[in-house]
Amino acid sequence: MNKNAFDKIMAGVGDMKAIVEGKADPKSYRVHVPAQIDVKAIRARTGLSQDRFANRFGFNAATLRDWEQGRRQPEPTARVLLTVIDREPEAVERALAGG
Repeated sequence: MNKNAFDKIMAGVGDMKAIVEGKADPKSYRVHVPAQIDVKAIRARTGLSQDRFANRFGFNAATLRDWEQGRRQPEPTARVLLTVIDREPEAVERALAGG
């Protein structure tokens, strides 16, 4: 992935965060943040263990376990990222790849 593509993805993530935090006018964007999300099912579809999933996508493993066991719900920005991981895990991996 080139730097320009990465910068565009990160700009989009910044826009999502601004909407979720109420700092931007959501009418100007077409972002749907799911109210509930099945973290365990998303992780299972990747075929990764909890630790590997957490490491690959930048989550704290203990937080991931709390989400999966229903002790906590992911914050809106995490639900957005989890939705993208569910639909396009390779895109997230490319965007987060070191380099």
